[in-house]
Amino acid sequence: MAKSIKSTKEKKAASTNELTAKQFIERLKLLQSDEELKKIQRYFKLEKGDYGYGDKFMGVKMGQLFALAKEFGDLPVTEIEKLLESPVHEVRAGAVSIMDKASRNKKIDGERLEAFYKLYMRRHDRINNWDLVDLGCLHMTGSYLYGKPRNGLYKLAKSKNIWERRTAILSTCYFIKQGELDDTFEIAELLVNDKEDLVHKATGWMLRFAGAKEPKRLVAFLDRHAATMPRTLLRYAIEHFTQKQRESYMKKAK
Repeated sequence: MAKSIKSTKEKKAASTNELTAKQFIERLKLLQSDEELKKIQRYFKLEKGDYGYGDKFMGVKMGQLFALAKEFGDLPVTEIEKLLESPVHEVRAGAVSIMDKASRNKKIDGERLEAFYKLYMRRHDRINNWDLVDLGCLHMTGSYLYGKPRNGLYKLAKSKNIWERRTAILSTCYFIKQGELDDTFEIAELLVNDKEDLVHKATGWMLRFAGAKEPKRLVAFLDRHAATMPRTLLRYAIEHFTQKQRESYMKKAK
């Protein structure tokens, strides 16, 4: 019996190991196009001094990349890390998308989800653009932390790194879906006067999402901060308010 179990595990390992980072990159290269590359270069801020400066792109449509990532859902974590090490944006996006797609599978092994989370946090230096953060945080990070201590998110919210701060607030998205809003509002308190536009947008977005669950709580937050918070953050947070309410709050904004 023991021999049979070992054999099954070996076969499973062999099957998993058939997928490699190299194979993913080779498949990804088949999807690149000059036309898409031009669109991407217009969309992302790549000039010197911009957040995307120095990033390299292949020119792959995100829809195609996501479909490929789904095919590589069993890629070993060690191979996913190799993708994260790539200087090419779409390859790194593929790495995070693989973790995102796999984490949404209700049958995902708890150890694998933990490995995803730890890899994301350990290699946050490679999660260096807003879309990569969004791919990793709108489900994966929060689903792992659900029911666990979330101290790490508060530490990230105080980070000097813009992408770590964006990770902190967007990781609460999963909690909001479960009806838990405390972390969203508490982390928003830490970020309400952030200096970065991409943190303003993320924070306003999550406040709006939380406010859909508890409108009075959002109103209370805005009444405390509307006069001093960045206008972009406020505008995102009140997007679903009535026109009269929006006008009233925007008049208070700095």
